[in-house]
Amino acid sequence: MLALVLIDIALKTISAGLGAAIAAIGAGIGIGKIGAAAMEAIARQPEAANDIRSNMIVIAALVEGVALFAVIVCLLCLFLG
Repeated sequence: MLALVLIDIALKTISAGLGAAIAAIGAGIGIGKIGAAAMEAIARQPEAANDIRSNMIVIAALVEGVALFAVIVCLLCLFLG
């Protein structure tokens, strides 16, 4: 019986860690693509740099918000599941 409880705790911990890691990797890739696209757009149209930069910051904040939400869900699954 104790072995089943320990396996359950181990699987919860591993799955929460993997979920948080995937969320962080996804956010890093997303922000990298946003930054690359913004730099390319600024290089093509330097006069629109301020608009592009402000849009890039808003989109990066949204990506970070989704990643934070995913990490919180992983923690809730770990401690409340």
